[in-house]
Parts: sequence; structure tokens; C-alpha cells
Amino acid sequence: MDEAILTRLRRIRERYDELTAEMGRPGVAADFEQLNQLARERADIQPIVTLLDEFEDATAAAEDARALLGEEDPEMRALAEAEMAAAETRLALLDSQIMRALLPRDPRDARNVIMEIRAGAGGEEAAIFAGDLHRMYVRYAERRGWKTEILSASESEKNGFKEVVFEVRGDGAYSRLKYESGVHRVQRVPETEAQGRIHTSTATVAVLPEAEEVDIAIDEKDLRVDIFHSSGAGGQNVNKVATAVRITHLPTNIVVVCQDERSQLKNRIKAMTVLRSRLLDMEQMKQDAELSATRRSQVGSGDRSEKIRTYNYPQDRITDHRVGLTVHNIPDRTDGNIDDIIDAVATADEAERLQASVA
Repeated sequence: MDEAILTRLRRIRERYDELTAEMGRPGVAADFEQLNQLARERADIQPIVTLLDEFEDATAAAEDARALLGEEDPEMRALAEAEMAAAETRLALLDSQIMRALLPRDPRDARNVIMEIRAGAGGEEAAIFAGDLHRMYVRYAERRGWKTEILSASESEKNGFKEVVFEVRGDGAYSRLKYESGVHRVQRVPETEAQGRIHTSTATVAVLPEAEEVDIAIDEKDLRVDIFHSSGAGGQNVNKVATAVRITHLPTNIVVVCQDERSQLKNRIKAMTVLRSRLLDMEQMKQDAELSATRRSQVGSGDRSEKIRTYNYPQDRITDHRVGLTVHNIPDRTDGNIDDIIDAVATADEAERLQASVA
């Protein structure tokens, strides 16, 4: 292992020991907030410290075995060679694990997400496909014990979505779903196709980490809020009371509409949640653009104009173009069984970041 990395690891262990000592001080132990903060930092680096300890033990075992390679006794030499081989295998594994542990974590990974799915090219078939994608992510969330809630939706004539915005709440939601941003393409015979011809349609998926008020400061003077009557389903309430909310962020011209709730206040709260997340995403995209000159992930730029996946129904095949992965059984996949696809893209992203970190 590179000496610079070992030096970095030892500094991390020194920090771990400092935190352990600090947490044992009476004044700190009595301050729950400070103690909790120190405990979180210590827990974050503990796996790295454990790996370093194991690496040093394996290094010592390899050195001991190497010292015995000069023994005249054939049995001792054979034993030393076996121990040396085992230690080197262990060191190689630990080296890989340490490099992964040192990769910087995305601080947004633990957050809830706002997902936006919009029908693209393909008319009504694209809207039906957008509905299929929404169902896939809802079922995926259910499989992982997460909760979902529609924030805004514009339905099509055949129970699809021209656009649907929904929240996914659960630990690590962004860490998994962030790889779903992009253009999804479907190839199949639409219900409306009388002659059995295969059509190609698209839908775009945007995955935004849910922003908190401390992340994005929004000046009320920068907002234009319009209240109007909801359209679509909702009973007679939509005709009697104006509850739908449209918020326009004047500096960026971002417009958010929420009308699913019967309460104007609830619609406003939902609209502000989406607006904050879009503004945070815009800021993050600016930062990513600054880094793109030095790093461009093999799993894609994250640009929502980029085609990431094709769902080919006649051949019962899904292909993720970022990593060249092909899987089958579309009904099972659109029922939420997509962990292996996400794992493949996440692994490719990790490999790219590992390569960049040692370049």
C-alpha cells in the first residue's frame, strides 16, 4: 500500500483515539448533544480503523512468514510459503476494502427523495409508460420498507401520467434511487396500435434529494404564489374552494404546482418542498459541472437528456446502457425487483471513483 495512504490511515486512527478520550471526559459525557456529535464522528471512522488494524496484523504475519523462508527444514519452508500466500491474499483484499472505505460519501445519500417522472416522445403510450415507471418505483420502495406519497400529478386519458411528482421516504433512499435519473425508453406494441407495430416511447426521470430549509434559503419576495381551482378528480370541492397552489420562483423561473390536497396550506407545503429540492439540485448540478473537466463517470453524466435504459417488451429484455447490463423478465422488474440493476450501476460508479482517487 502507498505510504501516503498509510499515513492518512494512521491520522484517522489518531483522530479515533482522540474522540474516544474526549467522549470519556466528564464534562462531555454530561452534554448529550456534544457527546452524540462525537459518537457519530467516531462511528463513521471506526470501520477504517478496524481495517487498518487488520492490515497491520496481516503485514506482520507476512513479514514473519518471509523470515522463515530461509529455513533449511523443508517442512518449515513449506509452512512459511503457505502462510506467506495466505497473508498476501488477505492483504490484497484488505487493500481493496480500505480504498473503498476511504471514498468520500455523498452527504445526501441518507436523504428522502423527490422523484419526477414526465412522459416524453410517444404521446399516450409515453404517458402509460410513465405510469409503469411510477408503479415500479412505488413497488421498489415497498420492498425496501420505504413510504411514498404523490405530491403532484397530471393524469392522461388512459390512466397514465403526463407528469407525476412523488416523495420517497426511507433511510438511504437517495443512495439507491439517484442512479435512476435520465431518459428511460420503452419498445412495445401500444394498446392503441391496431396493426401490431412496435413503437418506441420515452419518459424522463429526475431524482432530487429532499432539501431542508437550512440547505436553501428562499426569500418570500422571490416568490409569486397563485391560488386557483383544482382540475380533475376531487369531487365537488374542486368547484367550490380554490385550493390548488402554483409557486413561481422569480429568479430562476422554476414553477411548481400542487393540487392533490383539499387544503390550500397542505398544497403550499408540498409545493415548497418540491421547490427547495429543485433549487438544491440546480446548485448541485452547477458544482458537478465544475468537476466534469476532471471527472466524468462511466455510469453517465447524470444529464437527464441522456438515455440510460431501454425496456424491450417483445424480447422481454431490459438493457442499462451505462454499464452494458441486460436482464430479463420485465413484469418482475416493473414490479419493483430492480436491485441487481441498481447494484451494477452503483458498482461501476464506485470503480470509477476508486480509479480517480488513485490517479
